Amino acid sequence: MKDLAKRFPQNPLLSPLDLKPSRPGLQITCLLNPGVFTFQGKTWMLVRVAERPAQKDGFISFPVLTENGTDIIELSLDDPDLNTDDPRVIRYRNADFLTTLSHLRLLSSEDGLHFTEPLGYPLLQGIGKQETFGIEDCRVTKLEDTYYLTFTSVSEDGVGVGLKTTKDWKTFHSEGMIIPPHNKDCAIFEEKINGKFYALHRPSSVDLGGNYIWLAESPDGIHWGRHKCIAKTRAGQWDSKRVGAGAAPIKTAQGWLEIYHGANAEHRYCLGAFLLDLNDPSILLARTDDPIMVPIENYETSGFFGHVVFTNGHVVDGDEITIYYGAADEYVCGAKFSIAEVLSALIYDDAKQT
Repeated sequence: MKDLAKRFPQNPLLSPLDLKPSRPGLQITCLLNPGVFTFQGKTWMLVRVAERPAQKDGFISFPVLTENGTDIIELSLDDPDLNTDDPRVIRYRNADFLTTLSHLRLLSSEDGLHFTEPLGYPLLQGIGKQETFGIEDCRVTKLEDTYYLTFTSVSEDGVGVGLKTTKDWKTFHSEGMIIPPHNKDCAIFEEKINGKFYALHRPSSVDLGGNYIWLAESPDGIHWGRHKCIAKTRAGQWDSKRVGAGAAPIKTAQGWLEIYHGANAEHRYCLGAFLLDLNDPSILLARTDDPIMVPIENYETSGFFGHVVFTNGHVVDGDEITIYYGAADEYVCGAKFSIAEVLSALIYDDAKQT
């Protein structure tokens, strides 16, 4: 199947040099995977900004949050206990660290193409022991007059789902970690179903099971239960290694349409879609066999971590979905899809649904 994305000719929309670091001594290495929403008639992003110190020859250095601020750890590349094979992770003496420290930053746009950082809005940074390695990949859901922000909280204790709420984007209420490690990719539906909140999320297992998409329900958006696995990886296909939710599912006449990401063993990230029942979203109705978007442009195949397209934010206008996505773990880009075209690519074959 052909790639269905109509990429913005202006891509990349944002690169690391377009923003200023959060503090002296750090450099922005990557811009990634923005949550997206509309507010006051504008399109807004809550973009993940990944920073680290300038690197010295023969050493690797990285930041970690502490109670007193940000500490910089510096290690010699000659140290036999150091493993830097993955550009995203440092393994040192049986402990894992991240090469960058991420926070979330608000940007707004009048036209959906040109984004700037408005005055008077805070950076959202890691706070406390569960976020010492930063916060990442926020998804934004609006229910009634409240915005729900689900994001990845990262620390040496693991990776879990954090939640903040806001009404004005200047004051925030934190609910802490609502789903414990190891979990991420949490997207809350933008409508209650039979009076309940629903959310997609992704537990991780290295020994039994796999990196699959699950569904949970909640009476209040904070306490989650009745978890059910609804979409698994597929051996030999483009999503054979891991799958995870994108932004909140889109309500259509046929069902809840979810744009999700999948990766293979070579860490090539593409986008696909599946459809859930309107009244019972634990029922998977259909799924695309082939990806609807693959990394083909230079800014998607080459970067901090190449061959990646990854989305957790979009705006819907009639039949048109405008997704904003991370490319090569370094740039923020945009593309448009037709909902009808994505729906037509779904395969209603129970034997292939998992």
